[in-house]
Parts: sequence; structure tokens; C-alpha cells
Amino acid sequence: MTEPVSSVAHIHTRDDNPYLNAAFNKVSWGAVFAGVAVALVVQLLLNLLGAGIGAAVIDPASDDNPSATTLSVSTAIWFVVSGVIASFIGGYVSSRLSGRPVHSTGALHGVTSWAVTTLIVVYLLTSSIGVLVGGVFTGLGGILSSAGSTVATAATTAAPALATATDPMAGIEQNIRDLSGGNDPAALRDAAVASMRAALTGDQAKAEEARNRAADALTKAQNIPVEQAKQQVTQYEQQYKDAVAQAKQQATEAAQAAAFSAGAILAFIALAVGAIAAWIGGAVGTTHVARDQVVYVAH
Repeated sequence: MTEPVSSVAHIHTRDDNPYLNAAFNKVSWGAVFAGVAVALVVQLLLNLLGAGIGAAVIDPASDDNPSATTLSVSTAIWFVVSGVIASFIGGYVSSRLSGRPVHSTGALHGVTSWAVTTLIVVYLLTSSIGVLVGGVFTGLGGILSSAGSTVATAATTAAPALATATDPMAGIEQNIRDLSGGNDPAALRDAAVASMRAALTGDQAKAEEARNRAADALTKAQNIPVEQAKQQVTQYEQQYKDAVAQAKQQATEAAQAAAFSAGAILAFIALAVGAIAAWIGGAVGTTHVARDQVVYVAH
């Protein structure tokens, strides 16, 4: 025997009747995985479209091409937009196929579909299987590639700044000025510093001449043999190279940290917006039942 228990207009996510709760709030995994499949395919299609458009605007025979920064930003924007669209459609399909007439339950189906899709994408990108489907999620791959390019660019830009900040010549200059001996040590030390600076940072074609001048100045400043002064010049050169290498390493590490931070923030924003889109898609995809329809529960 059946009897009317409620009109849809008065259905809530929690009802005194446990049968209604089970009917309206039970998850439909079939619908969820259907939404996942649709979301993945939509993401694939949009990424292929983005890759095609990106390849079309680049002309190898022309110098009038978008800059690397423009391509990186465009790739990031397209990745986020395509993810949002795919999440919305996947959430809508999942909610619609679940047949749930409650908006919150439909929205939760959408979010569940988004979560499973995200886990699958992460698995594909972090496992060997991802190699077999390397072209599927080109959007994220483009972002990672752009991040690598950003690291290299930032390192190249930051290295001179760090080298200047740490001033590799400062330690060498201090060592030379701390020397003692000679008839006019201050002038000789200034000459030695200038010659060493020319040998290390000046025209490399004239570096050997500058080394000889530096050795001569050090010889007079300290009253030491020329050979000993030349050994000091060699030691100063190595000290300078080590300081520059350390500055470049610090620049690279700083650039990598900055790129990782930017990438993590972008990924968070993309995923958060995708989750919201899936929730909205699930709510929109909720099955609509006319007010005058009646739900029956069997006794």
C-alpha cells in the first residue's frame, strides 16, 4: 500500500521519514563517475583547443611572436578557465544523472565529481601512466613548463643583483687594503685593487695585462717576490669565482622558491574556483519536480 507523504515543495534534506532521507540524500556513484568522465573529456577538448590556438599564433619564420611572459600568462588563464568549465559541466551531469530533487544533494554530487576528477588528474600527472597520456592535460604541463622558464629567467635576473649585494670584490679589496709594507702602501693598495678589479670584471681580452699590473702592485705593497704576488692574484681570482658561484646559487634557490610559491597559489585558486563551479553546476543540474507532483513511499 502506498500513500502520499509530501509534495516536493516541502521536501528538505533531512526528513522524519528515513526512507525519504535515503532516497533524497544517498550518493549515486554511477552519476558521479559519469560526471568525472564528462569533465575529463571536456578538459581534454579544451586543452587541445588551447594548444591549437597557441601553436597557431606562433610563426617560427617571424620575429613578431608573443613574448614568453605573455604565453605563460595566457597558458595559466586558459588552464583555469578550462578547468572551471569542465568542473561545471561535470558537476551538472553528475547531479542531473543522480536524479536527486534536493539542491544541496545535487550540489554535493557535483563537488564529489570534481574531487574524484582532481584525484584522477593528480594521479595521471604523478605516475608513469601520465607518460602514456602526456598530451591529455597540456594546460597544466604548460604551466609547469612556464614555471621552469620563470625559474631560469628569475635566476638570470637575480644573480647580478645578488652578486652586487654580496659584492664578491669586497672581500678581496679588504684583504688587499689590510696588507702592510712598501714605501707608499695606500697608493699601492689602491693600484692593486684597481688592477684586480680590472682583471676580474673588466675586458677579458686585457685580463692578463691587468693581472700583471695587480701582481706588480702587490709586490711593491708587500715587498714580496713577484711569483708570490702572482699566487695571491690567482687566489683572489678563485675567491671571486667562488663568491659569484655562490651568489648565482642563492639566486637560483630564491627563484625556485618564488616560482613554487606562485605555482602553488595558482593551483589553489584554480582548484578552489573549480570546486565552486562544480557546486554551482550540481545545484543547477538538480532534478526539478513540479509542485503538484507527489512523492509516495511504500509501507
